[in-house]
Amino acid sequence: MQTTQTPSDTGPRPLEPALAVPAFTGGVRVLFAPGGGDVATLAGPATSLALRPVRDGVRTALERLAEGPRPAEELYEGLRPAERVQFERVLDRARHLVAHAVLARGGKRELLRLEPVAREAAYAPVLVPADATVRLSRFAFCRTREGALVLESPLVTFRAVLTDPAARTLAAALGEPGTPARLGADAGLDAAGTTDVLGHLVGAGFAELADEDGAFASDDEPVLRQWDFHDLLFHSRIRSGRYDDVFGAVYPHRGAIEPRPAVRPVPEGPAVPLHRPTREEIAAHDPSLTTAIETRRSIRGYGDQEMTARQLGEFLYRVARVRAHYTPEPGSDRDEVVSRPYPSGGQGYELELYVTVRRCEGLAPGIYYYDPVGHRLVLRNEEEADRESLFHVASRATGMEARPDVLVTVTARFQRMSWKYRAIAYATTLRHTGVLYQTMYLVATALGLAPCALGNGDADMSARVLGLDYLQESSVGDFLLGSRRPDDSVAGEPGEGWRMLNSPEWSLPENP
Repeated sequence: MQTTQTPSDTGPRPLEPALAVPAFTGGVRVLFAPGGGDVATLAGPATSLALRPVRDGVRTALERLAEGPRPAEELYEGLRPAERVQFERVLDRARHLVAHAVLARGGKRELLRLEPVAREAAYAPVLVPADATVRLSRFAFCRTREGALVLESPLVTFRAVLTDPAARTLAAALGEPGTPARLGADAGLDAAGTTDVLGHLVGAGFAELADEDGAFASDDEPVLRQWDFHDLLFHSRIRSGRYDDVFGAVYPHRGAIEPRPAVRPVPEGPAVPLHRPTREEIAAHDPSLTTAIETRRSIRGYGDQEMTARQLGEFLYRVARVRAHYTPEPGSDRDEVVSRPYPSGGQGYELELYVTVRRCEGLAPGIYYYDPVGHRLVLRNEEEADRESLFHVASRATGMEARPDVLVTVTARFQRMSWKYRAIAYATTLRHTGVLYQTMYLVATALGLAPCALGNGDADMSARVLGLDYLQESSVGDFLLGSRRPDDSVAGEPGEGWRMLNSPEWSLPENP
């Protein structure tokens, strides 16, 4: 049967991207048992894997791979078919330690290496058409890591190590949408090299192809559009799953840097002792825990009568005082820790409170540090302009609605946490801030005060006003306090648009 060929049938076929070859991820060493034993250990920075039996061709292939990536025909040269199958099983078992290296065709020049950051990481290179428009994903970013430039993304379960200058240039050029020809020319790559690097970057998810309307998925897809870059990156790095670096309470700086003390040194300045409530006083006037929880709400309006220093003293005592201090014996590997009323991971208690007073009966206006051991306020700043700056930022966070009596600025001594924790230190601090917020809400509600936690503040400005080093201690939260209006209703029937779903006989705060 005779067929007719169309022009597309007779034209040149698109160049398919070359498959990657195996390579060990950065820092992996191959250790063989002494005396010619049949055990080999793949030792990585965070995890290791023992392999057995490792003999003959499998051992030879491991030795070759330990020297660096090479074309498949060289890696498998001399191996019997059964040994090749066995070696590929070894690579599959160790896949979290095995990267995908993209080599220039016809040689050993490594252009790109994709290292898995998750145990089940997988991808396939894709064909990038010559007329396609390609760009880095909105979530991709470059940084230096262990002396190499890498491309990473919270959407991708691989890290792209840009081992060759051409790959680094191409990654930079992908900051702007372009065609493969233009991108390859900028990087000094031939058509085959451009096809290979782009095919793997797009296949893994670091780069993306524009659709027929010229839009990119990371800009246009509804779910991705609702993720900010820094939020998704933060989410991917503070939970296990797609992050392969050392993680958790590993004490990365022990022996090299002294830890920050459990109790912050009290700054110099005039001190004002605060009221210390007794358990009997609290028991006499406190509502039940359930009442405090169910009537808690954010209040941004305040009474004509200012709150009192006695109320502020009781609030701070019940929220943030240091209850006890543990000092380990010399030479012990235990941590120096304290106990406070709210929970803190590892008893780190890195949070500190600064109190800016606008009006408070029995206490002069000013910016104070709360000494949680001495239970007193230490004056840090008397400048009215600085107080008004802090209050203005706080009011702006409420839509210029609130004008509180007192602003509590929550700061964190960051190195108190990062000396002990790797990767999760700041995330843990934010969790602590949320826990502290709830403690503040419940105590303020029990005291009949008007509380309101804020979702934003100016950490740079507050560091200046409070006399702090931004990188060592700066603000992570803000909390408004004031007197409650006498006619302020704590709870009642739900307003328009609300429908009670559980326990309708319970009252609902009017402003949940």
